[in-house]
Amino acid sequence: MAKGRIFSGVQPTGNLHLGNYLGAIRRFPRFQGEFDCIYCVVDLHAITVAQEPAQLRATTREVAAGLIAAGVDPKRSILFNQSQVPAHAELAWIFNCVARIGWLNRMTQFKEKAGKDRENASAGLYVYPNLMAADILAYKATHVPVGEDQKQHLELTRDIAQKFNHDFGAEFFPIVEPLISGEAMRVMSLRDGTRKMSKSEPSDFSRINLTDTADQIAQKIRKAKTDPHPLPATVAELEARPEADNLIGIYAALSETTREAALAGFAGKNFSAFKEALAELTVSALGPVAGEMRRLLADPAEIDRTLRDGAERARAIAGPILRHVQDLVGFLRP
Repeated sequence: MAKGRIFSGVQPTGNLHLGNYLGAIRRFPRFQGEFDCIYCVVDLHAITVAQEPAQLRATTREVAAGLIAAGVDPKRSILFNQSQVPAHAELAWIFNCVARIGWLNRMTQFKEKAGKDRENASAGLYVYPNLMAADILAYKATHVPVGEDQKQHLELTRDIAQKFNHDFGAEFFPIVEPLISGEAMRVMSLRDGTRKMSKSEPSDFSRINLTDTADQIAQKIRKAKTDPHPLPATVAELEARPEADNLIGIYAALSETTREAALAGFAGKNFSAFKEALAELTVSALGPVAGEMRRLLADPAEIDRTLRDGAERARAIAGPILRHVQDLVGFLRP
């Protein structure tokens, strides 16, 4: 019997990469059976910055294909895109009126994403965390798998749930728990070990895309930035060597072991030997995912059907919850 409900969302901004896979996507199938799982392609979040419409539709399908290829079963889990379930936007507006400006002002991701030109950022980007809270609480999710960079948003979700419950005198929303585990939760760029692996980096050699071929993966790992010293014997010695630390972290995550165990097999060796082993391991892990993604993307109509079916199931859960919220707030409704 499932012990709770998971909600997790992935933005459809294209080029799913190794960081997305190790940080979140690889874990999604493992929760099936243990939890009731709801996985969402968050296209409402995507338009907080400008998107080209045709490209947004294409990347929505790409993310859905990536989740399925990684093992998410649309029959065992619910998989849909966010804009097909109006409860997300409706509940987000209610939460805009529950959350406090001071809470949003403390959100570090807005400052990072808006950069120096904050006055030109969209209002949607500013209230993004309230929509994230709505995503989760529209289904009364009990757990959310998050990376370290999302912990602050989850804490805000908990604050919103508690304030809503207090304001309307009802123990209605659960206090959501984070699920954080595993190596390489924060995978860094292959060109700069101090920067997070990102789809927005200009160089394609900074990341390994889930759709890369075996040759492309091997080439990128061989060209990954390193330093001139042999691999050390202890994790402590990696602290001042960000590129080495990143590659060891990737190896540990893909082999489902610790950094210490990964180092034990390569201490004192040069990077060329280690990179060959890492390339082989990465190709072995990602090759089947890439192949299945290409197969799925060849039939976009089938992906669309899967997302529509998932949205129908999601609406069946979120609809009654939203109606109860409307009653608590005092809205008249048919």
